[in-house]
Amino acid sequence: MTAPPRVEGSLEALGLEVRHADRLAVEQLDLNVPAGTMLAVTGPSGSGKSSLLWALAAALRAAGTIRVGGTVVTGRDEASRLGVALLPQGGGLVSTLTAEENVVVGLLAHGVPPRESRPRAAAALAAVGLDEEGAHLSEELSGGQQQRAAIAVLIGARPRVLLLDEPTSELDAANRQRVLAVLRAEADRGAVVVVATHDPEAAEPADAQLHLDEGRATWVRPLPG
Repeated sequence: MTAPPRVEGSLEALGLEVRHADRLAVEQLDLNVPAGTMLAVTGPSGSGKSSLLWALAAALRAAGTIRVGGTVVTGRDEASRLGVALLPQGGGLVSTLTAEENVVVGLLAHGVPPRESRPRAAAALAAVGLDEEGAHLSEELSGGQQQRAAIAVLIGARPRVLLLDEPTSELDAANRQRVLAVLRAEADRGAVVVVATHDPEAAEPADAQLHLDEGRATWVRPLPG
């Protein structure tokens, strides 16, 4: 199968700040993640990792400015049009659809033409090690298999920016390495990949690591450049 086309475009945030009522979830933060970079966002539960990802996807109200490839993101629809894809915790699969159907529906929602959706779904499922489980209902899959199927939706859509919230939390060591290799390949084709995780081993392959603690960010490993 032909390799996915390369993409280009940095992910920038200027003065990004998230509040939930009177609680500060993410303290004012500036980011400039170059194309082709994998960034790990680490920290304990409740540290602000999910809030940061949702804000970067323009799926959560936040102060500040977000740009993708230099274009200002004005809302969730604009973020999607610019190629920003978010994988929340839980993945959001439909239990009454098969793994393949879930991926196909997800790809169609990302604007993939119908004639391309099935071969791309098959390739994405194979990439995460689910080539033999495509006909199984998602409710018949284990938690780890469901997590990998949800990741297949993202990589099949070939977005410019992938934002993944705890994408390896249900995986054993072998499948964690498989998924991290897939995400590394996404960065190698030019995408920005941001992975929120509490797992140090999942953060290790990233090019940079940002740690959050009660919404305050510190660089464990700074961005390249």
